[in-house]
Amino acid sequence: MNKWSFPLVLLIAPALVMAGGAPTNSGSVPAEVTEGRQIYEQYCAACHGWQGEGAADWNKPDEKGEMPPPPHDETGHTWRHSDAMLFRMIAEGWRHPFNKTDRLTMPAFEDILTDQEIQSVINYLKTLWTEDQRRYQQNESQE
Repeated sequence: MNKWSFPLVLLIAPALVMAGGAPTNSGSVPAEVTEGRQIYEQYCAACHGWQGEGAADWNKPDEKGEMPPPPHDETGHTWRHSDAMLFRMIAEGWRHPFNKTDRLTMPAFEDILTDQEIQSVINYLKTLWTEDQRRYQQNESQE
């Protein structure tokens, strides 16, 4: 082991732990965000990605003519929607207006999650955005 290996491990290990989905230090992350992340991982990550990266080719219709699940991180457009709109999409489900099918491509969760749990997921999603995106979304939510 050379003289740079140990300091490098100290710098990289925390990032790898966070990327791997290990629990964060509960003292540094609000409980609502931690709860939101757990709910996201249980109900959303299978479609929207474990890091919010969305499905491959999310902006192009699939073979059924449906838009794949979009990313919720800074590369997507989730941050452009108000809290009320995000809440409605999660609670009532969503059918992309350009889909060629009539089915909800995102299922409704109002019978599975409480209002508080849905809000916790929204609060978690906000941690995936840039500061500028959070400011934009906050303004959208106030209008």
